[in-house]
Amino acid sequence: MGTYMNEKIIPKIMKLINTKAVQSIKDGMIYSMPLLIVGSVFLILSNFPVQGVVVFLEETGIKAVMDQAYGATFNISAMIAVIGISYNYVKLEGQEPLGGAMVALGTFILLMPSYVMTAGGEMVTGVINKTWTSGQGMIGALIIGLLVGFCYSWFLKKNIRIKMPQGVPAGVSNAFSALIPGAAIILVATVLHGIATLGFQTTVMDAIYDVIQTPLQGMTDSLGGALLMCFAGPFLWVFGVHGSTVVGGIMGGLLRANGLANQAILDSGMELTVANGGHIVTQQFYDQFINVTGAGITIGLVLYMVAFAKSKQLKTLGKLELVPAIFGINEPILFGIPVVMNPLLAVPFVAMPLISCLVQYFALYLGICPLYGAIEVPWTCPPVISGFLVGDWRTALLQIVIFFLSFLVYLPFIRRIDKMNLKQEEEAADGDEDEDW
Repeated sequence: MGTYMNEKIIPKIMKLINTKAVQSIKDGMIYSMPLLIVGSVFLILSNFPVQGVVVFLEETGIKAVMDQAYGATFNISAMIAVIGISYNYVKLEGQEPLGGAMVALGTFILLMPSYVMTAGGEMVTGVINKTWTSGQGMIGALIIGLLVGFCYSWFLKKNIRIKMPQGVPAGVSNAFSALIPGAAIILVATVLHGIATLGFQTTVMDAIYDVIQTPLQGMTDSLGGALLMCFAGPFLWVFGVHGSTVVGGIMGGLLRANGLANQAILDSGMELTVANGGHIVTQQFYDQFINVTGAGITIGLVLYMVAFAKSKQLKTLGKLELVPAIFGINEPILFGIPVVMNPLLAVPFVAMPLISCLVQYFALYLGICPLYGAIEVPWTCPPVISGFLVGDWRTALLQIVIFFLSFLVYLPFIRRIDKMNLKQEEEAADGDEDEDW
């Protein structure tokens, strides 16, 4: 099985991962991370878990100021994504990327609704609707970013551009180079917008949301979809492929869209529940329960190594890994024990995220723990603290339960490896004594 995976399956997976499209999505989505983390701070403060503090912030107007900062960070995440994805795609094609990113941004705004409805039913036109620059427009941003990046690069590679003479400043030359591809792309986008609005009384972004994004979000939010996602990461890691990066790059946009949709429910004043349309599987679902303390939730493995290991190799490695594990870094034990290409540890390494997925999914579905809004913390945030910040004390308590389960799941497997290592160390020590004698 291992040989077949390495020779047949893994090369195909790596071929997909190394495509310009996947790399552009993975790298482009990262640009929104700083704003999302900063915005999370304002969101936490403006919704402080003490009612008296919230009342004070509202009465003094401070909450409105914080909400403005939140809106300027979270509510433009799709806009940042379309810029980042197109920028990285053009860059990977070896062309000057900034012009392509600006064309992609213009195309994105052109294809989304340019109006909002007031509470009284009046239509206000000529606006950029933040509903579409955040979670609801995320899949549209991915599609537009890739298509514009591809088309813009095609024009430049075919030298269909205005060439300026030598000596002209680079900024001016790049601007004129972007003119022909930019005009062509905007023209096509305008035609598509006209067909959608005049022929079907909708917009391209509305169509993408209804036909593509809504079904995809439904798939990710299903138990089967969640289990598949949680299986893929550690399974790829077993064969040496960075599964966390692969899954995060492909699924990040949908998971974040789910979280932003949940936040929209909260912002509307409704209770965030499954019955009210809340999503279970979000970025926090993955970061704080599936990838917490590293891929495979290896904290239980580390705790055994530190507290109970008898072999010097495991005990020393456990002490070195304890602090990194708290901050979500577990590569030292993945390659040190190793876990990678180790059929014995592959079983708990793949099984533990699936167990955590099931436990967390039903805890959220049954209302035992709260669904996640838009608050995100860095993946390096220590567990329990991260659980409290993205949820509440129940989320933090559930993380502790998962760590206990991690210890139990890894225990029989790491104990066997510990005995094998101890035997080898004792045999090596006896051999050294014989040589001395």
